[in-house]
Amino acid sequence: MVGMDERMTPADSPALEADASFERFDAGRATPAALVSGEVAAEDAAHPLSLFDMFRIGIGPSSSHTVGPMRAGRAFAVELADLDTAADPDRAPARIAIDLFGSLGATGRGHSTDRAVLLGLAGYAPESVSINEVESLLPTIAATARLPLSGGGTIPFDIASDIRFIPRTRLPYHVNALTLTAWRRKGTCTRGEEHSSGGEGEDAVPSNSELHGLHPSAEREEQIILKRTYYSVGGGFVMVHTTEDPLGVESLAAGQAALNMDVPAPHPFTTGAELLSACEASGYSVAELVRRNEEAVRPRKELDDYLDLIANTMFECVDAGTSTSGILPGGLDVPRRAQGLATRLFEGTSSSAGVPASGSPWVCAPEDPMRAMDWVTLFALAVNEENAAGHRVVTAPTNGAAGVIPAVLGYLVLYCPEAGADRGTPSAPSGLGRASAPLKHMRIGVHPIREEQEDSASLLSQAALRRRHAVHEFLLAATAIGALIKTNASIAGAEVGCQGEVGSASAMAAAGLAQALGGTPEQVENAAEIAMEHSLGLTCDPVAGLVQIPCIERNAIAAVKAIHAARMALWSDGRHMVSLDVVIETMRQTGNDMLSKYKETSEGGLAVNVVEC
Repeated sequence: MVGMDERMTPADSPALEADASFERFDAGRATPAALVSGEVAAEDAAHPLSLFDMFRIGIGPSSSHTVGPMRAGRAFAVELADLDTAADPDRAPARIAIDLFGSLGATGRGHSTDRAVLLGLAGYAPESVSINEVESLLPTIAATARLPLSGGGTIPFDIASDIRFIPRTRLPYHVNALTLTAWRRKGTCTRGEEHSSGGEGEDAVPSNSELHGLHPSAEREEQIILKRTYYSVGGGFVMVHTTEDPLGVESLAAGQAALNMDVPAPHPFTTGAELLSACEASGYSVAELVRRNEEAVRPRKELDDYLDLIANTMFECVDAGTSTSGILPGGLDVPRRAQGLATRLFEGTSSSAGVPASGSPWVCAPEDPMRAMDWVTLFALAVNEENAAGHRVVTAPTNGAAGVIPAVLGYLVLYCPEAGADRGTPSAPSGLGRASAPLKHMRIGVHPIREEQEDSASLLSQAALRRRHAVHEFLLAATAIGALIKTNASIAGAEVGCQGEVGSASAMAAAGLAQALGGTPEQVENAAEIAMEHSLGLTCDPVAGLVQIPCIERNAIAAVKAIHAARMALWSDGRHMVSLDVVIETMRQTGNDMLSKYKETSEGGLAVNVVEC
């Protein structure tokens, strides 16, 4: 294990001085997030990242360490299946090896990165894989020593030797790197011939040529039929090496990539200032402006259907979390709390903490105005417990921060008249289902809601129509903020710490709530700025590499913060001293200056101070 004062060393970089930062901020250097944004740029105008990019359905516990590697594995399997093995049987794969570098190597076991890559190689997609398949594949491979491939058939696979965790090596482009290698059927070389290793897989430093399957000797090159290095840069985005240049990468197909991106966005923006200028010039709200950009490349119905799908998946995740008890996987024995909290919130007003020495338990009165925040806490806990269990969640914008936006959406649909909620007491918000499924009756309909389609309004109650419209407005505005953060900084904990994950989610949720409650573009931008400003410096130091401590509770805190940020912005006129652009840039610089042990390596902070037993 890396010592507390050591730093991860990039593969192609000299050793750092003892008092040097791991990576100094360089305003002229393109970040991985900026390159991802460039991948979806139109020819004549910037095309912001899409709602289809910022919100994706997948499995837990991590978008960068689970969803991204799973997509990489699937892409590798598809490319492998495309090889003409029928014409040349010798090109059929006999063995596949997986190398996980940097943060993937450091916390990959806790994040189930190994299982995710194997699921991808077997042909499963994070959007559609069943939970039964997720939980059964690894035991099946271990029992049979065979790996099923998406192209058909199986190959020998030894989990212990064919998957290597290499935390001490950081590849040049990004800290979340994995290399997949397939060997031919005949004359396969041994695993040890590929990389020199400094004990237990540490300090292996592949050359640039090795990253692309080009090896020093022709004999070795003949043994390999396919080798690819992928980078999971956060939020499920994956980049793949394409050239000899260490930074020569391109994105795997994303939400926008399959569309006709030669169609310029009608209202392009790459900064918060440009977003506000575009809103002023067009007269649109932030949500409407994002909608117009989306509809330039896809039908309105497709957009509305996806908005419904995302919202309903979030609500279903809340209900799944509140109906499940037990211990979360991973070895920390963290108990699920959402189900018990839901029951107590429905049943009464007394705390579960027991009777103190004074004999008087803490009591939360039904009229307590903070009771609404108890429900917000519940929703966030429920989602993040589902994520920690490896179940279905919406990446928003990452899995580690997946509970923030659903929790604030729950507040919107249950407590805000603007979203069709009836005014009720905080202890009994309108529309709640039973304790095990509090948002069961909050599902979003599938009928048109726009003004020119009012003849369909009779198909839904007016409250349901308002709720659907408010939820759509929320998600569209949140998309704009998430796109700005990912384009100009990062949403990856391994790159900038938790400020990029939970901080980004809190900013997106604050902006979405401000929009749904009728905020101006200036107020929406202000809400995002407030939430992000007060998330600066958050470290990513998960105990045991699991997305449990402090991640689950941190989502609840960030959700409450987002609500307060939105309300602060709505009570003002939107004018403020610190702009969203400045805060995003500050977050980027802070992340660059942050030691790697505080960026999803489990080598500092809580990860080394909490006893794992």
